[in-house]
Amino acid sequence: MPQETVKNKSAGNSLPQPKTGVLDIAPYVAGKSKAKSGVTVIKLSSNESPLGASPKAAKSFTDSADSLHRYPDGSAATLRESISKVHGLPADRLICGSGSDELIGLLIHAYAGAGDEVLYSEHGFLMYKIYAQGCGATPVTAPEKNLRGNVDALLAAVTPRTKIVFVANPNNPTGTYLTKSEMKRLHDGLPSSVILAIDGAYAEYPRLDDYSDGRELVAASENAVMLRTFSKIYGLSALRLGWAYAPAHMIDVLNRIRSPFNVSTPAMNAGIAAVEDTAFTEKARMFNDQWLPWLTTELTSLGLKVYPSIANFILVEFPKGKHSSANANTYMMERGLIPREVMNYGLPDCLRITIGLEEHNRAVVKTLADFLKS
Repeated sequence: MPQETVKNKSAGNSLPQPKTGVLDIAPYVAGKSKAKSGVTVIKLSSNESPLGASPKAAKSFTDSADSLHRYPDGSAATLRESISKVHGLPADRLICGSGSDELIGLLIHAYAGAGDEVLYSEHGFLMYKIYAQGCGATPVTAPEKNLRGNVDALLAAVTPRTKIVFVANPNNPTGTYLTKSEMKRLHDGLPSSVILAIDGAYAEYPRLDDYSDGRELVAASENAVMLRTFSKIYGLSALRLGWAYAPAHMIDVLNRIRSPFNVSTPAMNAGIAAVEDTAFTEKARMFNDQWLPWLTTELTSLGLKVYPSIANFILVEFPKGKHSSANANTYMMERGLIPREVMNYGLPDCLRITIGLEEHNRAVVKTLADFLKS
Protein backbone atom coordinates (compact mmCIF):
# COMPACT_ATOMS: atom_id res chain seq x y z
CA MET A 1 0.00 0.00 0.00
CA PRO A 2 1.51 3.38 -0.94
CA GLN A 3 2.47 5.64 1.94
CA GLU A 4 -0.02 8.45 2.49
CA THR A 5 1.02 11.82 3.83
CA VAL A 6 -1.35 12.98 6.55
CA LYS A 7 -1.80 16.75 6.79
CA ASN A 8 -1.62 18.54 10.12
CA LYS A 9 -4.45 21.00 9.65
CA SER A 10 -3.58 23.14 12.64
CA ALA A 11 0.01 23.74 11.54
CA GLY A 12 -0.58 23.55 7.81
CA ASN A 13 2.37 21.16 7.48
CA SER A 14 2.70 17.43 6.93
CA LEU A 15 3.28 15.22 9.96
CA PRO A 16 6.75 13.73 10.55
CA GLN A 17 7.29 10.79 8.21
CA PRO A 18 9.27 7.64 8.95
CA LYS A 19 12.17 6.44 6.82
CA THR A 20 11.35 4.89 3.48
CA GLY A 21 10.31 1.28 3.95
CA VAL A 22 9.21 1.44 7.59
CA LEU A 23 5.51 1.56 6.68
CA ASP A 24 6.04 -1.52 4.50
CA ILE A 25 6.84 -3.59 7.59
CA ALA A 26 4.10 -5.96 8.70
CA PRO A 27 4.18 -5.79 12.53
CA TYR A 28 4.97 -9.00 14.37
CA VAL A 29 1.83 -10.67 15.71
CA ALA A 30 2.35 -12.70 18.88
CA GLY A 31 0.52 -15.93 19.65
CA LYS A 32 -3.01 -15.43 20.91
CA SER A 33 -3.68 -15.79 24.63
CA LYS A 34 -7.49 -15.48 24.75
CA ALA A 35 -10.07 -17.94 23.49
CA LYS A 36 -13.87 -18.03 23.56
CA SER A 37 -15.36 -16.39 26.65
CA GLY A 38 -16.48 -18.81 29.34
CA VAL A 39 -14.09 -21.67 28.52
CA THR A 40 -10.90 -22.74 30.26
CA VAL A 41 -7.97 -21.40 28.28
CA ILE A 42 -5.11 -23.71 27.33
CA LYS A 43 -2.49 -21.55 25.61
CA LEU A 44 -0.38 -23.55 23.16
CA SER A 45 0.50 -20.71 20.80
CA SER A 46 3.83 -19.32 22.02
CA ASN A 47 6.05 -22.33 22.80
CA GLU A 48 6.22 -21.46 26.48
CA SER A 49 7.44 -24.10 28.89
CA PRO A 50 4.51 -26.01 30.43
CA LEU A 51 6.53 -26.45 33.63
CA GLY A 52 7.08 -22.72 34.04
CA ALA A 53 10.21 -21.28 35.62
CA SER A 54 12.50 -22.94 38.12
CA PRO A 55 11.29 -22.21 41.68
CA LYS A 56 14.81 -20.95 42.39
CA ALA A 57 14.51 -18.48 39.50
CA ALA A 58 11.11 -17.31 40.71
CA LYS A 59 12.50 -16.71 44.20
CA SER A 60 15.48 -14.80 42.83
CA PHE A 61 13.08 -12.61 40.88
CA THR A 62 10.96 -11.73 43.91
CA ASP A 63 14.04 -11.24 46.09
CA SER A 64 15.10 -8.48 43.70
CA ALA A 65 12.26 -6.23 44.88
CA ASP A 66 14.41 -4.56 47.54
CA SER A 67 16.83 -3.16 44.95
CA LEU A 68 14.45 -1.79 42.35
CA HIS A 69 15.73 1.74 42.95
CA ARG A 70 19.25 0.74 41.85
CA TYR A 71 20.47 0.59 38.27
CA PRO A 72 21.37 -2.92 37.08
CA ASP A 73 24.89 -4.05 36.28
CA GLY A 74 25.31 -2.73 32.76
CA SER A 75 27.71 -5.51 31.78
CA ALA A 76 25.60 -8.37 33.20
CA ALA A 77 28.89 -9.74 34.54
CA THR A 78 27.48 -12.21 37.08
CA LEU A 79 24.94 -13.56 34.60
CA ARG A 80 27.64 -13.99 31.96
CA GLU A 81 29.80 -15.80 34.50
CA SER A 82 26.94 -18.20 35.29
CA ILE A 83 26.31 -18.87 31.60
CA SER A 84 30.05 -19.36 31.16
CA LYS A 85 30.22 -21.87 34.01
CA VAL A 86 27.24 -23.94 32.86
CA HIS A 87 27.99 -23.89 29.13
CA GLY A 88 31.79 -23.90 29.25
CA LEU A 89 32.11 -20.71 27.21
CA PRO A 90 34.41 -17.71 27.81
CA ALA A 91 32.51 -15.01 29.69
CA ASP A 92 34.26 -12.20 27.82
CA ARG A 93 32.78 -13.48 24.56
CA LEU A 94 29.21 -13.38 25.85
CA ILE A 95 26.70 -10.55 25.67
CA CYS A 96 23.25 -10.40 27.25
CA GLY A 97 20.16 -8.71 25.91
CA SER A 98 16.47 -8.09 26.37
CA GLY A 99 15.58 -11.43 24.83
CA SER A 100 17.50 -12.86 21.90
CA ASP A 101 15.21 -10.65 19.79
CA GLU A 102 17.14 -7.57 20.90
CA LEU A 103 20.42 -9.23 19.98
CA ILE A 104 19.09 -10.13 16.52
CA GLY A 105 18.14 -6.49 16.07
CA LEU A 106 21.51 -5.23 17.31
CA LEU A 107 23.35 -7.59 14.99
CA ILE A 108 21.44 -6.35 11.95
CA HIS A 109 21.71 -2.72 13.07
CA ALA A 110 25.48 -3.07 13.41
CA TYR A 111 26.24 -4.93 10.21
CA ALA A 112 23.49 -4.29 7.63
CA GLY A 113 21.85 -1.21 6.18
CA ALA A 114 20.60 0.30 2.95
CA GLY A 115 21.85 -1.66 -0.05
CA ASP A 116 22.73 -4.72 2.05
CA GLU A 117 20.95 -8.06 2.23
CA VAL A 118 19.97 -10.26 5.18
CA LEU A 119 19.46 -13.88 4.16
CA TYR A 120 17.43 -16.56 5.92
CA SER A 121 15.50 -19.73 5.15
CA GLU A 122 12.05 -19.58 3.55
CA HIS A 123 10.10 -20.35 6.72
CA GLY A 124 12.51 -18.69 9.14
CA PHE A 125 11.67 -16.55 12.17
CA LEU A 126 9.75 -13.42 11.15
CA MET A 127 11.89 -11.03 13.19
CA TYR A 128 14.81 -11.45 10.76
CA LYS A 129 12.72 -9.77 8.08
CA ILE A 130 11.28 -7.12 10.38
CA TYR A 131 14.65 -6.02 11.78
CA ALA A 132 16.23 -6.03 8.32
CA GLN A 133 13.50 -3.81 6.93
CA GLY A 134 13.74 -1.52 9.95
CA CYS A 135 17.43 -0.96 9.22
CA GLY A 136 16.84 -0.35 5.52
CA ALA A 137 18.38 -3.68 4.47
CA THR A 138 16.73 -6.08 2.05
CA PRO A 139 15.44 -9.37 3.49
CA VAL A 140 16.10 -12.35 1.20
CA THR A 141 14.78 -15.90 1.59
CA ALA A 142 16.15 -19.17 0.27
CA PRO A 143 13.73 -22.00 -0.58
CA GLU A 144 13.43 -24.99 1.72
CA LYS A 145 12.97 -28.65 0.88
CA ASN A 146 10.38 -30.59 2.88
CA LEU A 147 10.29 -27.66 5.34
CA ARG A 148 14.01 -28.07 6.07
CA GLY A 149 16.65 -25.46 5.47
CA ASN A 150 18.59 -26.14 2.28
CA VAL A 151 22.32 -25.44 2.45
CA ASP A 152 22.75 -25.37 -1.33
CA ALA A 153 19.84 -22.92 -1.71
CA LEU A 154 21.20 -20.66 1.03
CA LEU A 155 24.68 -20.58 -0.49
CA ALA A 156 23.24 -19.95 -3.95
CA ALA A 157 21.35 -16.93 -2.58
CA VAL A 158 24.50 -15.26 -1.22
CA THR A 159 25.52 -12.17 -3.19
CA PRO A 160 28.17 -9.46 -2.71
CA ARG A 161 25.46 -7.55 -0.81
CA THR A 162 24.83 -10.32 1.74
CA LYS A 163 25.93 -9.31 5.24
CA ILE A 164 24.26 -11.85 7.55
CA VAL A 165 22.80 -15.34 7.09
CA PHE A 166 20.35 -16.34 9.85
CA VAL A 167 19.63 -19.98 10.58
CA ALA A 168 17.22 -20.88 13.37
CA ASN A 169 18.31 -24.34 14.49
CA PRO A 170 15.91 -25.93 15.41
CA ASN A 171 13.73 -23.77 13.20
CA ASN A 172 10.56 -22.00 14.29
CA PRO A 173 7.80 -22.72 13.22
CA THR A 174 8.74 -26.02 11.54
CA GLY A 175 10.71 -27.76 14.31
CA THR A 176 13.17 -29.13 11.74
CA TYR A 177 16.94 -28.70 11.88
CA LEU A 178 20.20 -28.70 9.98
CA THR A 179 22.72 -31.29 11.09
CA LYS A 180 26.14 -30.43 12.49
CA SER A 181 27.79 -31.35 9.18
CA GLU A 182 25.27 -29.28 7.19
CA MET A 183 25.91 -26.24 9.37
CA LYS A 184 29.64 -26.64 8.89
CA ARG A 185 29.22 -26.89 5.13
CA LEU A 186 27.10 -23.76 5.16
CA HIS A 187 29.66 -21.86 7.20
CA ASP A 188 32.56 -23.11 5.09
CA GLY A 189 30.76 -21.93 1.95
CA LEU A 190 30.26 -18.36 3.15
CA PRO A 191 32.69 -15.53 2.45
CA SER A 192 34.65 -14.55 5.58
CA SER A 193 32.92 -11.16 5.47
CA VAL A 194 29.43 -12.70 5.90
CA ILE A 195 28.16 -13.47 9.40
CA LEU A 196 26.49 -16.81 10.10
CA ALA A 197 24.00 -16.15 12.91
CA ILE A 198 22.83 -19.39 14.53
CA ASP A 199 19.59 -18.81 16.40
CA GLY A 200 19.36 -21.50 19.07
CA ALA A 201 16.18 -20.47 20.87
CA TYR A 202 15.27 -24.18 21.18
CA ALA A 203 18.81 -25.57 21.37
CA GLU A 204 18.36 -27.02 24.86
CA TYR A 205 15.78 -29.58 23.68
CA PRO A 206 17.57 -31.80 21.09
CA ARG A 207 19.45 -34.95 22.15
CA LEU A 208 20.78 -36.02 18.77
CA ASP A 209 24.33 -37.00 17.88
CA ASP A 210 24.15 -35.10 14.58
CA TYR A 211 22.87 -31.87 16.16
CA SER A 212 25.00 -29.00 17.47
CA ASP A 213 24.08 -25.56 18.75
CA GLY A 214 26.97 -24.21 16.67
CA ARG A 215 29.40 -23.28 19.43
CA GLU A 216 32.28 -25.04 17.69
CA LEU A 217 31.80 -22.81 14.62
CA VAL A 218 31.90 -19.69 16.80
CA ALA A 219 34.98 -20.89 18.65
CA ALA A 220 36.96 -21.58 15.49
CA SER A 221 36.02 -18.61 13.32
CA GLU A 222 35.62 -14.84 13.22
CA ASN A 223 32.25 -14.69 11.42
CA ALA A 224 29.82 -16.86 13.39
CA VAL A 225 27.58 -16.00 16.34
CA MET A 226 25.27 -18.15 18.45
CA LEU A 227 22.07 -16.62 19.87
CA ARG A 228 20.16 -18.09 22.83
CA THR A 229 17.13 -17.24 24.95
CA PHE A 230 15.75 -17.78 28.45
CA SER A 231 12.18 -17.66 27.11
CA LYS A 232 11.72 -21.31 26.21
CA ILE A 233 13.08 -24.16 28.32
CA TYR A 234 13.89 -21.80 31.21
CA GLY A 235 10.34 -20.44 31.36
CA LEU A 236 11.33 -16.77 31.69
CA SER A 237 9.44 -15.36 28.69
CA ALA A 238 7.98 -12.47 30.70
CA LEU A 239 11.42 -11.18 31.70
CA ARG A 240 12.85 -10.82 28.16
CA LEU A 241 16.32 -12.27 28.58
CA GLY A 242 18.76 -13.66 26.03
CA TRP A 243 22.45 -14.02 25.33
CA ALA A 244 24.90 -14.47 22.50
CA TYR A 245 28.32 -16.08 22.07
CA ALA A 246 30.46 -14.43 19.42
CA PRO A 247 34.02 -13.52 18.42
CA ALA A 248 35.61 -10.77 20.52
CA HIS A 249 35.44 -8.20 17.74
CA MET A 250 31.68 -8.74 17.33
CA ILE A 251 31.06 -8.55 21.09
CA ASP A 252 32.91 -5.23 21.07
CA VAL A 253 30.71 -3.90 18.25
CA LEU A 254 27.44 -5.00 19.87
CA ASN A 255 28.44 -3.52 23.23
CA ARG A 256 29.04 -0.18 21.53
CA ILE A 257 25.44 0.11 20.28
CA ARG A 258 23.33 -1.63 22.91
CA SER A 259 21.50 0.33 25.60
CA PRO A 260 23.67 0.76 28.73
CA PHE A 261 21.20 -1.02 31.05
CA ASN A 262 19.41 -3.29 28.59
CA VAL A 263 18.83 -6.12 31.07
CA SER A 264 17.00 -5.51 34.35
CA THR A 265 18.27 -6.69 37.72
CA PRO A 266 15.25 -8.99 38.37
CA ALA A 267 15.76 -10.59 34.94
CA MET A 268 19.47 -11.09 35.54
CA ASN A 269 18.95 -12.59 38.98
CA ALA A 270 16.27 -14.95 37.72
CA GLY A 271 18.47 -15.88 34.76
CA ILE A 272 21.40 -16.73 37.03
CA ALA A 273 19.24 -19.01 39.15
CA ALA A 274 17.58 -20.58 36.10
CA VAL A 275 20.76 -21.44 34.20
CA GLU A 276 22.41 -22.81 37.35
CA ASP A 277 19.38 -24.97 38.24
CA THR A 278 20.45 -27.68 35.82
CA ALA A 279 18.24 -30.27 37.52
CA PHE A 280 15.11 -28.27 36.70
CA THR A 281 16.29 -27.71 33.13
CA GLU A 282 16.77 -31.46 32.76
CA LYS A 283 13.30 -32.05 34.17
CA ALA A 284 11.82 -29.77 31.50
CA ARG A 285 13.84 -31.51 28.80
CA MET A 286 12.75 -34.97 29.95
CA PHE A 287 9.12 -33.86 30.03
CA ASN A 288 9.41 -32.73 26.43
CA ASP A 289 11.19 -35.98 25.51
CA GLN A 290 8.10 -37.85 26.72
CA TRP A 291 5.28 -35.75 25.30
CA LEU A 292 6.69 -34.53 21.97
CA PRO A 293 6.76 -38.04 20.44
CA TRP A 294 3.48 -38.95 22.14
CA LEU A 295 1.59 -36.02 20.64
CA THR A 296 3.25 -36.57 17.26
CA THR A 297 2.21 -40.23 17.21
CA GLU A 298 -1.34 -39.56 18.38
CA LEU A 299 -2.04 -36.84 15.83
CA THR A 300 -0.43 -38.86 13.05
CA SER A 301 -2.74 -41.75 13.92
CA LEU A 302 -5.68 -39.41 13.30
CA GLY A 303 -4.51 -39.04 9.70
CA LEU A 304 -2.89 -35.62 10.11
CA LYS A 305 0.57 -34.82 8.79
CA VAL A 306 2.92 -33.90 11.61
CA TYR A 307 6.34 -32.65 10.60
CA PRO A 308 9.28 -34.10 12.58
CA SER A 309 10.27 -31.71 15.35
CA ILE A 310 13.18 -31.59 17.78
CA ALA A 311 11.86 -28.54 19.65
CA ASN A 312 8.96 -28.12 22.13
CA PHE A 313 6.24 -27.79 19.50
CA ILE A 314 4.90 -29.54 16.43
CA LEU A 315 3.74 -28.28 13.06
CA VAL A 316 0.53 -30.00 11.94
CA GLU A 317 -0.73 -29.89 8.36
CA PHE A 318 -4.47 -30.11 7.69
CA PRO A 319 -6.30 -31.03 4.48
CA LYS A 320 -8.12 -28.42 2.47
CA GLY A 321 -11.89 -28.14 2.66
CA LYS A 322 -14.06 -28.95 5.65
CA HIS A 323 -11.18 -30.01 7.89
CA SER A 324 -8.84 -27.16 6.98
CA SER A 325 -6.39 -25.54 9.36
CA ALA A 326 -8.61 -22.45 9.60
CA ASN A 327 -11.61 -24.55 10.62
CA ALA A 328 -9.47 -26.58 13.02
CA ASN A 329 -8.23 -23.36 14.62
CA THR A 330 -11.80 -22.11 15.08
CA TYR A 331 -12.92 -25.45 16.52
CA MET A 332 -10.04 -25.53 18.99
CA MET A 333 -10.44 -21.89 20.00
CA GLU A 334 -14.13 -22.42 20.76
CA ARG A 335 -13.08 -25.11 23.21
CA GLY A 336 -10.36 -23.06 24.88
CA LEU A 337 -7.36 -24.53 23.05
CA ILE A 338 -5.15 -21.89 21.43
CA PRO A 339 -2.78 -23.08 18.70
CA ARG A 340 -0.70 -20.80 16.48
CA GLU A 341 -1.78 -19.99 12.95
CA VAL A 342 1.25 -19.70 10.67
CA MET A 343 -0.14 -18.14 7.50
CA ASN A 344 2.33 -15.28 7.92
CA TYR A 345 5.12 -17.85 7.67
CA GLY A 346 3.82 -19.03 4.32
CA LEU A 347 2.19 -22.12 5.82
CA PRO A 348 -1.57 -21.52 5.46
CA ASP A 349 -2.51 -25.19 5.81
CA CYS A 350 -0.71 -25.67 9.12
CA LEU A 351 -1.08 -24.98 12.83
CA ARG A 352 1.81 -24.90 15.28
CA ILE A 353 1.00 -26.50 18.64
CA THR A 354 3.17 -26.19 21.75
CA ILE A 355 3.78 -29.26 23.89
CA GLY A 356 1.73 -28.63 27.03
CA LEU A 357 1.05 -30.43 30.27
CA GLU A 358 -0.28 -33.98 30.03
CA GLU A 359 -3.92 -32.90 30.28
CA HIS A 360 -3.34 -30.25 27.63
CA ASN A 361 -1.80 -32.70 25.18
CA ARG A 362 -4.61 -35.19 25.73
CA ALA A 363 -7.15 -32.41 25.22
CA VAL A 364 -5.52 -31.53 21.88
CA VAL A 365 -5.82 -35.12 20.67
CA LYS A 366 -9.44 -35.49 21.79
CA THR A 367 -10.46 -32.13 20.35
CA LEU A 368 -8.88 -32.76 16.97
CA ALA A 369 -10.30 -36.29 16.87
CA ASP A 370 -13.76 -34.84 17.43
CA PHE A 371 -13.09 -32.13 14.83
CA LEU A 372 -12.10 -34.66 12.17
CA LYS A 373 -15.27 -36.62 12.85
CA SER A 374 -17.48 -33.55 12.57
